[in-house]
Amino acid sequence: MIPLGQRLRQARMNKGLSQSELAKMVGIHYTQIGRYENKGAQPSADVLAKLANALETSSDYLMNGSTEEQASIALEDKDLLNQFQKVEQLPSDKKMIVKELIDAFLLKCDIQKRYAS
Repeated sequence: MIPLGQRLRQARMNKGLSQSELAKMVGIHYTQIGRYENKGAQPSADVLAKLANALETSSDYLMNGSTEEQASIALEDKDLLNQFQKVEQLPSDKKMIVKELIDAFLLKCDIQKRYAS
């Protein structure tokens, strides 16, 4: 998983801000931005919220990354990840059908496993 410091640096650079400029916007010393980006220091919840606001992103993104990034870490099967990403683009009613199919398949596998034991 990509650390907060790297996401913070990337978001800051995407906005074209220096560490000093971001620090002024947030109300902290510029060296603290460097600590977050390079030393692995973790901001308080209040500072994290201010950083997210200044960078026009969410605190959740800065801490955890994107949903896609988290999914790619959690799923080792890249074909399955690709399929889930395609399903995510479907309308809600179609997504519900896919979820019901998956639930039914998993239930069937669970039943087979119980009777096989």
